[in-house]
Amino acid sequence: MIDVSELQQRRAAFMASMVPGSIAIFPAAKEVIRSRDTHFPFRQDSDFFYLTGINEPDGLLILAPELEQTEILFVLPKDAHEEVWHGRRLGCLQAGHDSGIQVCYENSKVAEQLPQLIDGHSDLYIAFDQFPEFEAELQLMLRKLRAAPKRTKTAPERLHDPRAQLHQLRLIKGPAEQQLMRQAAEISMAGHRRALNFVRPGVFEYQVAAELEHEFVTRGAAGSAYASICGGGNNACILHYTANSDVLHDGDLILIDAGAEYQGYAGDITRTFPVNGKFTPAQREVYELVLAAQLAAMAELRPGSNIPRAQDACIDVLTEGLIKLGILTGEFKQHREALSCRQFYIHGLSHWLGLDVHDVGAYQQDGAPMPLVPGMVLTVEPGLYFASDDERVPPRYRGMGVRIEDDVLITEKGHENLTAGVPKSVEGIEALMAQAQRTRKSAKAQNREPQHAQ
Repeated sequence: MIDVSELQQRRAAFMASMVPGSIAIFPAAKEVIRSRDTHFPFRQDSDFFYLTGINEPDGLLILAPELEQTEILFVLPKDAHEEVWHGRRLGCLQAGHDSGIQVCYENSKVAEQLPQLIDGHSDLYIAFDQFPEFEAELQLMLRKLRAAPKRTKTAPERLHDPRAQLHQLRLIKGPAEQQLMRQAAEISMAGHRRALNFVRPGVFEYQVAAELEHEFVTRGAAGSAYASICGGGNNACILHYTANSDVLHDGDLILIDAGAEYQGYAGDITRTFPVNGKFTPAQREVYELVLAAQLAAMAELRPGSNIPRAQDACIDVLTEGLIKLGILTGEFKQHREALSCRQFYIHGLSHWLGLDVHDVGAYQQDGAPMPLVPGMVLTVEPGLYFASDDERVPPRYRGMGVRIEDDVLITEKGHENLTAGVPKSVEGIEALMAQAQRTRKSAKAQNREPQHAQ
């Protein structure tokens, strides 16, 4: 859990970035209808959660540095009838305690209180186009303020999007956040190790996804941080493959991209391995090329470096390797300048990681790549994808996609790989899968033994 004092520091840091005469409004997420009277599982808006630690719908946070009470929270009221049907609510007293916000109202008071709070401020921070229902109500409030007789009330003249400032705060993870992300990574790794032990010819991709989800939830995660990708064979060439509907075949690779969400924070790991536990020579060639590219990229991750520098190291390795495999023909310099490897490496190397799996924060600063600093967490995930019908590729390489992804924390001395606990060397993968096969054979043999009367 994030301590109340850290939540207070986050709000104070954002208020310090606001222009004079301003007020900021941060709505919580609403529940979303799945069908008729059933809802999707609730997921709090990450910005609201970052500032309050409150994980309930229909809340509202007000930050107003020039008011006597600079922090005001609106939450769902305590309601015995609703709580019997839908679960317990925090109520004002508990929400104020958990968030460290002294002034808390029931959200039924928003229509009455919010215009009074806005009145007299020249600037308003609100992330428009994100909460349409609330924004329509807010626009009505602003019109009424502007239409007050004899200009007895005033509405803000300027609107600001708070996300630029807030998301730069979220980009740097403090010690408590880092620890939560280590736990999210640990749970994610446990799921991947379970999948490595489970995969074999004849099982379905959706069964692999179920194994991952089971491990995540058993270890205290809310579930998956995103829809798990479990693509066997040619399905691995679909970057966001989530159907997970096909059977796994002997001789194919499977690409698993999955991570757990723990107390709001995401893990994000990709591993690729043989369904039968043994890489073919062609599979090993491609796999070890992607692994070499990942390791080259990770070697560049340290304070003062940047993601494009790591990307360059990755592309150097992939380009040289594709030439050696005969997939690219010609000179290295020609293909490097043309970025020829991008025909088969068709996504980025990295993204920020945190409360969102594709977390917030700028990638450029003053027109230059954002320099890496301690506390940033990012993924490193090169890949190569050779579809079964890709005639540019020798037949032995077709029908396989390989991606290897780890979660990396930038530290004072360099970086920490948060997800190093899942094997990614050929030898480590084959050894773990061979052990799983022996365990299954032993269990099967024991089940065949005659049962003797006691």
